[in-house]
Amino acid sequence: MRSGSMIGLIRRRSASLAAPLAVVVLFLLALPNTASADTSNLYTARVPIDAADPQSRERAYEAALSQILLRITGPQNALPPEQMKEWFPNPSRYVMQYRPGEENTLWVTLDGETLERVLRQAGYTVWGADRPLTLVWLAVDWGQGEREIVASDDPERGAAESRSIDRNRLLRERVQEVALERGVPVAFPLLDAEELELVSFSDIWGGFNEPLIEASRRYGANSILVGRVRPDTAERNRWTYFFGGERREWTGEPEEAINLLANTLAEQFAIAGNVPLESISLTVSGINSIAAYGEVHSFMQNLPGIERLAIETVSGDRIRYQVEAHGGRERLQRSLDFSRILELDDSFNRGVVADSNPEPSALEYRYRPGDSVN
Repeated sequence: MRSGSMIGLIRRRSASLAAPLAVVVLFLLALPNTASADTSNLYTARVPIDAADPQSRERAYEAALSQILLRITGPQNALPPEQMKEWFPNPSRYVMQYRPGEENTLWVTLDGETLERVLRQAGYTVWGADRPLTLVWLAVDWGQGEREIVASDDPERGAAESRSIDRNRLLRERVQEVALERGVPVAFPLLDAEELELVSFSDIWGGFNEPLIEASRRYGANSILVGRVRPDTAERNRWTYFFGGERREWTGEPEEAINLLANTLAEQFAIAGNVPLESISLTVSGINSIAAYGEVHSFMQNLPGIERLAIETVSGDRIRYQVEAHGGRERLQRSLDFSRILELDDSFNRGVVADSNPEPSALEYRYRPGDSVN
């Protein structure tokens, strides 16, 4: 049987196995391992470069390495310069690709998998690619009765309203710039007719959060940041963050809020390099088609933190995986909870299903087709 980080094993334990699905499982498991999830944004940085200086490219690679290490370790775990030089003495060896940017800059993509491996082997805490999308609802009171919600794009407006477009875009770009630096995926709402029926400026400003949370389901976002900003005033901007059933309140500039957001997520998802592997039994139900199986299996293969993945049984619409993951059951559940295609089966995990006797290291999820934004 093929060995490697992804191992396929099917044990037929009953006559009720779904034969067509099992055949497809066997076929897919015989294929070479698929590439890991696309982390090009996480491991890509834009850095300054002087085309007239022959040494500038090496300095650009070093600057890119510094930026990316900050993303995957966090400011609280930032590598001292002498440590970075010892562990990564030649930054150019990690360069996968580069391309010119605007205004004398260079876009550099590094080999994130190798960087993470070096850090983990040294026992360093690493936050990999499991970074949930955060939806940002940002209400801005510009004064003199001008109030707006910042959308994902600028609407068509007349010349008289161009100032409003420019200032909203600049505010949105401030958020996106810091989010890019910290490697945190963020999105702003579309604010189309469908959303404007559900959410108003008053809802955001007044702290009526239920409509926002309901509207956020459209994006499959479980991480929601709500901002109330009054530029050019002494009043502190107010932020409310919803994540994992918890609510946090912050104040400060947009840059501060995004850094707090990144720190909060890192607390949840970063894994120390010396955390041992633990074995978890994971059952996924509701897989009643080949397409569903392909989506779930691909997602599981690409999930950060998993070292080994084995299919143990296939029965009806249920697949049982044996997973070896850093951080154990709790860490794996955090990653799965923010999936757009899997939903925790509360009845099983509370032990109320009559024929279930969940072990401490067992989890059960239901497949649900991924939601899309129209």
